[in-house]
Amino acid sequence: MTLRLLGGALLAAIVSLATSTASFAQSSSALEINAPLVSQPGDVVRGRAIVLSRQSGLCILCHSGPFPEERFQGNMAPDLGVSAQRLTASQLRARIVDASVFNPETIMPAYYRAAELNRVASGYAGKTLLTGQEIEDVVAFLVSLKP
Repeated sequence: MTLRLLGGALLAAIVSLATSTASFAQSSSALEINAPLVSQPGDVVRGRAIVLSRQSGLCILCHSGPFPEERFQGNMAPDLGVSAQRLTASQLRARIVDASVFNPETIMPAYYRAAELNRVASGYAGKTLLTGQEIEDVVAFLVSLKP
């Protein structure tokens, strides 16, 4: 009796996991921003500067990457080189615009969202952290990291 109950619970857990994984895969494949945010193409050099900036992008505060000249890099978030290899430009753009769409518990800021934010300093209220052009520059740089 106990074995049958345990087997049933295990089967239910496997089915539940498979169902939730399939659902996540379907929803995450739709979570892309295919169209660039601005008409001008992103600039790799400007994007690199934003990623490495400790004043604007702040990316390497949490992320690491193939930047040997940067002594202090983050270890709380995925390596940017690995993310760039794994994700398309559309997927990278969506994560930079608002990472909370993918993970509501993320500490990564929404770089291109100005509404429904918490604890925003008055000087930043109603503004995005990066412009559409800056996001396109960062996307161009990250895509350039692909082998």
